[in-house]
Amino acid sequence: MKAPSLTLGIEEEYQVVHPETGELTSFITEILEGDLETREQIHPELHQACVETASEVCRDVGEAREEVLRMRRLVSGKVAEKGLAIVAAGTHPFSTWDQQDITPIERYVGLREDLQQVAERNLIFGTHIHVGIEDRDFMVDAMNVSRYFLPHLLALSTSSPFWEGSKTGLHSYRSIIWRNFPRTGIPMSFGSWNEYEHFIETMVRSNTIPDSSKIWWDVRPNHKFPTLEFRVCDMCTRVEEVVCIAAIFQGIVAKLWKLRRDNLTFRQYPEVLLAENKWRAARYGLTGKLIDFGRQSEHPATDLIVELIEWFLDDVVDELGTRAEVEYALRIIREGSSSQRQVAVYEETGDVRAVVRHLMAETVEGV
Repeated sequence: MKAPSLTLGIEEEYQVVHPETGELTSFITEILEGDLETREQIHPELHQACVETASEVCRDVGEAREEVLRMRRLVSGKVAEKGLAIVAAGTHPFSTWDQQDITPIERYVGLREDLQQVAERNLIFGTHIHVGIEDRDFMVDAMNVSRYFLPHLLALSTSSPFWEGSKTGLHSYRSIIWRNFPRTGIPMSFGSWNEYEHFIETMVRSNTIPDSSKIWWDVRPNHKFPTLEFRVCDMCTRVEEVVCIAAIFQGIVAKLWKLRRDNLTFRQYPEVLLAENKWRAARYGLTGKLIDFGRQSEHPATDLIVELIEWFLDDVVDELGTRAEVEYALRIIREGSSSQRQVAVYEETGDVRAVVRHLMAETVEGV
């Protein structure tokens, strides 16, 4: 078995908004008609008010931070040329899906035709973290085991408490909208890469999917790169939140490699149990409880996240040089997730537009 490179890649999906009204504003066609260099760095998504960036391959978390800063500078600068701004959050506080333009390229026109209103309603924004794993059997093993921690990371990243102007009572309403897509959520476990590959072949041969890019699980082997792609998180609002999430996912993979190398592993649980924790994370974020399935008891989500950091990851973060980035999660716990901060602004002002202004400021904080 080959040790994983643990390289990092980060994809972010930004909202483009009008800075005065706070409304989502179609923009991506400006990029599609622009210069080649910009088109290679800023990508379209289903809705024209969303722009996606993908970092270069990063050797470590320090490089990943610089890439996030660079991309946020690039995107905010491009939209500012048109008098617009960007927002980083899992949903928009009040704009509605039925007022948004679909990006007029074949991929997204086809997606709307295939999924109809399910696609049109998918006005959500996420953060995807890629961790480099070259050994395919270890990649499947890491996917199987890391599923346990997906709700913990979702709780940390929650940034979507609003939907179409309403406070939903959830911290990740994005998770609720996203689960309407097929082939989403926490995946089943696989015994080997061959078993996973056979599953994909069956789906392709049965004309269910054209290729594995249409598998949208919360964690999946990426279809193009030798990476395990973590897709569970809401769009992270602050730069340091993105970096923290990336460092924790990298640390989880590094720890699982050490266990696998020593012929050890972490206990696996069926996806139906793990989905209960994901629901709790989406509903309550950091304010609720998650289930410790080993102890068969519930505990504050914040306690289990601290346990993940201080017990499970402690012996790898110094090797990776990421202790400060991983322990930023403790600051998120103290100060509240983006979702909690948004709700606090709304409760103080009673104005969803004030929430957008708050998000605009936090998105480019330190950028």
